[in-house]
Amino acid sequence: MSTETSEIIPAGLSDTGYREPGVVRVSSRTAAILLIFSLFFTALMAGTYQLTAPLLEASAQAEKLRLIGEVLPREAYDNDLLADNVVLPGVKALGLDYDTKIYRARKNGEPVALVLEAAANDGYSGHIGLILAITKDGRLLSLRVTGHRETPGLGDYIDPKKDKNKAKTWITQFNDRSFNDTPQAKWRVKKDGGVIDQRAGATISARAVTNASGRALGWAIERADALYALPTGAHWKETAP
Repeated sequence: MSTETSEIIPAGLSDTGYREPGVVRVSSRTAAILLIFSLFFTALMAGTYQLTAPLLEASAQAEKLRLIGEVLPREAYDNDLLADNVVLPGVKALGLDYDTKIYRARKNGEPVALVLEAAANDGYSGHIGLILAITKDGRLLSLRVTGHRETPGLGDYIDPKKDKNKAKTWITQFNDRSFNDTPQAKWRVKKDGGVIDQRAGATISARAVTNASGRALGWAIERADALYALPTGAHWKETAP
C-alpha cells in the first residue's frame, strides 16, 4: 500500500521554486508606488518646514521681545536688542546650569542696560526663573518671574499675573532699586533682617526671589564693562576670582 503526498506550493511559485513573472511585476509595482509616496511626503514635509520655519522664528523672536518689554521699555533703546548679545554659559552665581544670552541695550551707541536671566533654585517648589534689566549705572530697573511651581494662592504672588494685589504687585518693590539705596547686606526679606516685604505665611518664595535677584545684580555690576565690550555673539568666560 503506497501513500501519496502532495506538496503545497506557495502562491506565486512554480513547482521548480521560481517566482512567477506576474508576481514579480506586481511586487515591483507596489515597491515603486511606495517609493513615490515616500518621496512625495518627504518633499511635502521639507517644503512645509521651509515655509513655516521663518514664521516660527518670527514668533519666537516676538515672544522674547514681549518678555523683555516687561522689564525694559522699548523706548529705552534703539539698537537691535536680540542681535546685540553675549552667550553666557551656566553661571552658578546666577543659579543657571545651562547656556543663556545676555542682551545689551544701547541708545545712540551708548550702553543703556543689560537684560539677563537668573534663577532661584530654592523656592518652595524648586526652580524659579527670573529675567532682569540692569541699567548701566547699576540699578535693577525691573524684575519678572518667567516660570515657577510655587503653591497657588500662597507663594505664587511672586508672579504679578498671580498676585491678588493688582494695585501694587509684590515684585514691583524691586523697580529702580540699587545697592546705593539698599546695601547688599540688606537685600533680603524683612524676616531675615532686610528691607524687602514678604507676605505672611509665604516667606520662602519671596526669600528665594530676593536673594537670587541680589546675587544677579551684584554679578552683573562687577562685569558690566567687560560684557558691554565683548563682540556680538561672543561667549563669556568666567574667570576665577
